[in-house]
Amino acid sequence: MKHEIYGIVIRPLVTEKGTHQATAMNCYAFEVAKDANKTQIKQAIEKIYNVKVADVRTAVRKGKPRRTGRVMSTTRDWKKAVVELHPDHHIDLF
Repeated sequence: MKHEIYGIVIRPLVTEKGTHQATAMNCYAFEVAKDANKTQIKQAIEKIYNVKVADVRTAVRKGKPRRTGRVMSTTRDWKKAVVELHPDHHIDLF
């Protein structure tokens, strides 16, 4: 499925672990569209943030079980992408 670049990257994930990875390894985490592949994610990050991407790692996170009254359901599944940038680039968002 063909995406617009702003439909691929849903939001940045700003967490303690993500902040540590940004300073130590120049890696940034994002929530991305579930059907986006690594090439699409790389192109979207490069265009949106004007940086050079070295590597992309992805993982599909399963939803957690949640209770609604007497009924058990789960939250939605989502895809996480950890993007490693070239050493001379960084994103100021984190």
